[in-house]
Amino acid sequence: MRRMVLLILIVLLSSPWIASDQEIYRYVDEKGTVHFVDDLTLVPEKYRDQVQKKKPPEKPSPPPAPVPSKTVTPSSRESPPAEKDLLGRGEDWWRAKMKEWNDKLLNAQKNYDLTYAALRNKTKELENSKFKPDSLKRKLKAEIKELEAKVKDWERQRDEAKNMVEKVLPRQAENDRANPDWLKPKE
Repeated sequence: MRRMVLLILIVLLSSPWIASDQEIYRYVDEKGTVHFVDDLTLVPEKYRDQVQKKKPPEKPSPPPAPVPSKTVTPSSRESPPAEKDLLGRGEDWWRAKMKEWNDKLLNAQKNYDLTYAALRNKTKELENSKFKPDSLKRKLKAEIKELEAKVKDWERQRDEAKNMVEKVLPRQAENDRANPDWLKPKE
């Protein structure tokens, strides 16, 4: 009985050291939900480029010591520290992310418009083929069906990019306490 109690006591006492060596991975899905996992294989492949690795602190850090204020003279000009969000990402990261999704939105809208125009043309061609052979009509119908699928796919991609630009990224920036101006184009 004593051996069992001693074994349990040893396991309980050693577990904080075991747990402190683990890394925690953080990622945000397309809906803006923040996820924390302790195994990188649990992160979906499409989010692995944005994973942030952290080690839990072993002991709470003491509050920083007060820094004496110093007078800035022209000879000691220093650039101000770069502003960062809660996860240490700066303006460049947020602007690049917003540019990426804006580019996806523009590309999806352009391809949607082109594919929709081609669909309208094929539909008109089918309507004007009343006295054409049935084989041509079947071919046109198959092409129309294929174009309809492409239109739906581009529409889905456009809506996803629009949602990211208008809702997800602003919400993520707010949650991570990033400067909202970083999401606006530079003037």
